[in-house]
Amino acid sequence: MTAAPGDAEPARALVLEVFPEGFEEVELGDVVELAGYGDEQQERRLGRRFPAVRAAEVEAGWDERWRAFHVPAVVGPLWIGPPWEEPEAGMTAVVIDPGRAFGTGAHATTRMCLELLAGLPRGSALDVGCGSGVLAIAAAKLGFDPVLAVDTDEAALEATELNAAANGVAVETRHADARSERLPAADVALVNVALDVVLEVADRVDAAYLVTSGYLHADRPAASRFDHVGRRTDKGWAADLFERR
Repeated sequence: MTAAPGDAEPARALVLEVFPEGFEEVELGDVVELAGYGDEQQERRLGRRFPAVRAAEVEAGWDERWRAFHVPAVVGPLWIGPPWEEPEAGMTAVVIDPGRAFGTGAHATTRMCLELLAGLPRGSALDVGCGSGVLAIAAAKLGFDPVLAVDTDEAALEATELNAAANGVAVETRHADARSERLPAADVALVNVALDVVLEVADRVDAAYLVTSGYLHADRPAASRFDHVGRRTDKGWAADLFERR
């Protein structure tokens, strides 16, 4: 689907709702193209909400070309990227193979979470909705210990375990739904998920600091037990830092 720059933000929110595993965004002159890979059901769902949608058959070889969209990112001392890229010399490498889980670190929400995390006192860390494990592994590389990663998706937990082992760091994984299950206390909690989950989880985590993202910059989540102390915005996305009262 395509959208004018002024309509890009609500379009991103809509596409993310239909394709929560992620989508591609490309600037084409005076419009923004948002593309997700899915089935006919997702196409119909998106078409009902946004008329400017077109579908096309995915060409042969897409399973190799998708790698081009997972590019490295540099956040402070960290180089974060997929295993088919070469880490920069002198950087602390966080090598992430997304597998069936979302995220190698290039997305703006991941980068902003890590920017906020890097400035916090070291201690224990809890990654809620860990996906590929990039935040948990980066936290361990930054010196946070112990690190616990939780998710409701077994594929995410498997990807996190494999990526942690490949990076030589200790990350405990646990199948848990943070919206209903009790989570252990941590010095820092990371919640980079959809806005509705952030709103549910923010008042349930027991942490000195809370880093949240996964939503657009027009969204401003609040947490009753925390004070808002920092914000990052990039490419229409936002990340927030909260400190326990």
